[in-house]
Amino acid sequence: MSLTSFAKLRVLIVEDHSLLIDGLRNLLAAQGRYEVVGEVTDGLQVYEACQRLAPDLILLDLSLPGMDGVDVIHQLTRRWEALRIIVVTASNEEHRGRAAIEAGALAYVLKQSPQQVLLAALQYAALGKTFIDPALKLDSIVAPEAPAGEAALTLRERQVLKLVAEGKRNRDVAELLSISLKTVETHRLNLMRKLGAHNAAELSSWARRLGLIEF
Repeated sequence: MSLTSFAKLRVLIVEDHSLLIDGLRNLLAAQGRYEVVGEVTDGLQVYEACQRLAPDLILLDLSLPGMDGVDVIHQLTRRWEALRIIVVTASNEEHRGRAAIEAGALAYVLKQSPQQVLLAALQYAALGKTFIDPALKLDSIVAPEAPAGEAALTLRERQVLKLVAEGKRNRDVAELLSISLKTVETHRLNLMRKLGAHNAAELSSWARRLGLIEF
């Protein structure tokens, strides 16, 4: 996954709203420099799509079914250091922006911003430079204190927690994550122990507190 000044830049769109996908496709097509090579609507599908499509740039929403966008960024940047990730999200919560940048995203753009902001982010990211939507002042943010239990959760536990909060059964979680049912049960027990939760409803409440699902 390398960027050149001659070839078109291969873009993967990760978004679960078809109208927004169409809008992004049309915007990029009008620029001539970008080629949309695929679309992904579920966080659990992004890694495989990158293996198959080898994009240079990813336009990534944070609020995805299956796997939280920040966790997707962690997963991708561990495998592909040169991959340019541009977050395009409705979330203007500054701690989410900081988490995305710290995870490895190069740019953070709000969906409500003008198209020129996104185009600027694409140009910066293509050069390997960081771009933050002017509507967010991340440089002045003091990172909020993490809720109890957040730092102790592994990436896999966060994945399981999100899927449980989305109403998936243990067997469904095992299939989606390609792990055994026993492993899911173990992760679920560990989550309940770490978070002091006693049932699925309390786990779902924690998922909301940790930003893994929307309120």
